[in-house]
Amino acid sequence: MRSLLASATISLAFTLCLTPLFIRMFERWGWGQVIRTPDDVSNPSHHAKRGTPSMGGIVFILGTLVGYSVGTLNGGAPPSISGLLVLWMMVGMGAVGFVDDFMKVRSQRSLGLSGWRKVVGQILVAVPFGILALSFPDARDQTPGSAYVSFFRDIPVLSFMALGAVIGWIMYLVWVSFLSVAWSNATNLTDGLDGLATGSAIFTVSAYSLVTFWQFQQRCTSDALVSAYYAACYNTPNTMDLTIVAASFVGALVGFLWWNAPKAKVFMGDVGSMAIGGVIVAMSILSRTEILALIIAGIFVIAPGSVVLQRYYFKLTGGKRLFLMSPFHHHLEMRGWPEITIVVRLWIVAGILAVTGVGLFYVAWLALI
Repeated sequence: MRSLLASATISLAFTLCLTPLFIRMFERWGWGQVIRTPDDVSNPSHHAKRGTPSMGGIVFILGTLVGYSVGTLNGGAPPSISGLLVLWMMVGMGAVGFVDDFMKVRSQRSLGLSGWRKVVGQILVAVPFGILALSFPDARDQTPGSAYVSFFRDIPVLSFMALGAVIGWIMYLVWVSFLSVAWSNATNLTDGLDGLATGSAIFTVSAYSLVTFWQFQQRCTSDALVSAYYAACYNTPNTMDLTIVAASFVGALVGFLWWNAPKAKVFMGDVGSMAIGGVIVAMSILSRTEILALIIAGIFVIAPGSVVLQRYYFKLTGGKRLFLMSPFHHHLEMRGWPEITIVVRLWIVAGILAVTGVGLFYVAWLALI
C-alpha cells in the first residue's frame, strides 16, 4: 500500500510541478501544434490553438516512470514483469506517436507517419509484449498474460492454443496486435479537444486500478481469503504491481490535466494519446478483461465508432453525412456546443462507463460465490 500511495503522489507532483518547465522547453524547440487546413475552415476556434506546445505526453510518460520506480523501491518490492510490460506498451506506443508528432512539427504540416507505417510501428511494439506476456511463469506456473480471450476473466472455450501450438501462437499474437492497434488509434482519435483524452483516461485507468486491486484482494494464494470466496478467486499474477503502475499513470495524468484542461497550455500530442492506448490495452490483457475494456474504456470507442459510421453512411447514401463532422466531438462543436461543455459532459460519460464496467466486474465475481 505504501508503494501505491508513493507512486501516485510522486507522479502527480512530477507532472504538476514540472510541466511548465517542459512547456518552456517545447516552445524553445519549436514543438508547436500543427492544425489541419480542413479544421481551420470547419472549426475556426481551432486556428487559435496553432503553435500551442505539443508532445506533452512526454511529461506524463516520464512522470509515470519516475513515480513507479521510486514507489516500488520505496515499498521494498522489485518491479514485476507485469508492471514492466505495461510500461513497455506505454513507452513503445508513445515512441510511435513521438515519431508521428516530430514529423509533423518538422514539416509544419499535419502529415506525419502514413497510416500503414503507424500500424507497423504499433505492431512492432505489440508483438514483443505478446511474446513476453506468455513467458516468465511464476511459482504457480501462471504467466502475466494468457492464451485465452477474456471478459471478466479467461473464457475457457476461447483458447488460442486449442488450435495447436503454432497456429495458436500466431492467432494469439494477431489478437494482441489487433487490440493494440485498435486501442492506440482509438485514444488518438479521441484526443481532439483540450483535456478530453486526459480526463477520460483518468476515469478509465482508475477503474482498471480498482479491478486489479480487487483481484489482488481476492487472489487464490491469499492466506486471508475467506473459504466461501475460493470459487471466485483470481489466478491473475502481479495484480498489486498492476495497481501500482495504474495509480502512477493516473497520478501523472491528473497533474498534467492541470495544464491541459481548457484552455490548454500544452497538448499531449500523439505521443501522449498513443501511450494512453498502450496502457489501456496492456491493463486489459494482463488483468484478463479484454472484452470488458469495451465498457470500462468505452469513451474511447465513441470517436472511432463515429468515424466508421460516417464513412460507411457516406458510401451507402451516395454522399450524405450522418454527422456534421467526425469524430463525434467535432460534430458537437459544429452544433454550436462550447468546447468546455463538450469536454465536461464526455468526462461524465467516461465516468459512467468506467463505473459501469467495474460494477459488472464485481457482479460477475458475486455470481461465482
